Amino acid sequence: MIKISPSVLASDFSALGTEAAKMENCGADYLHLDVMDGRFVPNISFGAPVIKSIRNKTNLIFDVHLMIDEPLKYIEDFKKAGADIITFHVESSSPAEETVEKILSCGCKAGVSIKPGTPAEEVFPLLDKLSMVLVMTVEPGFGGQSFMPETMKKAETLRSEIKRRGLKVDIQVDGGINEKTVEIAAKAGANVFVAGSAVFGAADPAKEIEKLRTLAETAYSAL
Repeated sequence: MIKISPSVLASDFSALGTEAAKMENCGADYLHLDVMDGRFVPNISFGAPVIKSIRNKTNLIFDVHLMIDEPLKYIEDFKKAGADIITFHVESSSPAEETVEKILSCGCKAGVSIKPGTPAEEVFPLLDKLSMVLVMTVEPGFGGQSFMPETMKKAETLRSEIKRRGLKVDIQVDGGINEKTVEIAAKAGANVFVAGSAVFGAADPAKEIEKLRTLAETAYSAL
């Protein structure tokens, strides 16, 4: 199933609650919330208190992406803030298996993300317990970057392994997703698409979300 997850990094930070509600009204499936600590990535965004402050503004699934060095320490905080899906980086300093178990024990769905330079095989040992793998299609840390097509080989590798094992694991892509690249990613096996400026910067976000969904569905159905 194709899902569109608008990234609040591209939203108006002075009106996050309103922006979140707008994305729900425009037909988004998830709301993508990038948490950055200034250590794991060279940027700082927001933390659990900000997520908690907008939780009651929308019924959207909160798709929380932890770009932080020690995610294991903060899983409970993000669960309490309202996260539904918690994705952390396999490259972080927290033990991956323990972090996945912590997420699951808190009642959230677990996701693992890989940077452009990390092989897809790094997450294979975790796949049985994951709901999603996030393939970064740009270097994490800043929005507005250009899509890296070479990362799609990893999406293909992951989709093949997921299919081989008979698992139901979503493949999410994040970075430079727009009307052109969404088709490339869907053809590689991705089915969850994080879109920032393409949605929040659109004159008609609802129309843009529907267009991205239609393009992705057409490409993905050909697999």
